[in-house]
Amino acid sequence: MRLPNSAHEAHPWVIAQIAPDFKLLDVWALPVQGGRDGFASFLEVVTSLDPAHADSAASRALFWLRFRLGAVFGWDDATKKRPIPGCPETTLSARLPDELRGSAKSPVISGAMQRAAGGFVPLYRTDEEWAAELSNGTVHGVLHLAWVEQGGGGYRAQMGVYVKPRGRLGGIYMMLIQPFRHLIVYPALMRHIGRAWDARDIKP
Repeated sequence: MRLPNSAHEAHPWVIAQIAPDFKLLDVWALPVQGGRDGFASFLEVVTSLDPAHADSAASRALFWLRFRLGAVFGWDDATKKRPIPGCPETTLSARLPDELRGSAKSPVISGAMQRAAGGFVPLYRTDEEWAAELSNGTVHGVLHLAWVEQGGGGYRAQMGVYVKPRGRLGGIYMMLIQPFRHLIVYPALMRHIGRAWDARDIKP
């Protein structure tokens, strides 16, 4: 379920402190619930998934097209150290407080996520949030995962996506893919995450 940005911004997340110049693009309640100590298991499930191989044929086709375009135009060349748009830094890790540096070493992001559109790189982890950044020829983005208390000892997973488009190309690109994100990519990702979490729960 898509949430209003205010539902995410009501919490004092670390990401809001280190990325105030980024736009909060989307917020989603994920089909994952658990207890206070369930966050680590959730992160292990999510970071092991390959969104490009979700069950939706339309979603797979969109990822294939994006990867092809990235290869043709060199958008996803991981050897390029691109500065964050409008900033001298090339990574948000330079903005982290000392106590969070190196905090996201676990879980390890799967090869699938590392290859996705330039590759996600972990930024930090706390007891209730985790973030990874992505930098390519169209955007500098952040995937933010949180474990949100629901009352009665229950928690729900939540996902936020932050972006800074890279120049005119990035702005046009983000505008063009918006309907596909909301109608195809995110719904397929929600189902993928939900099934993976349920499968994890029923394992002996």
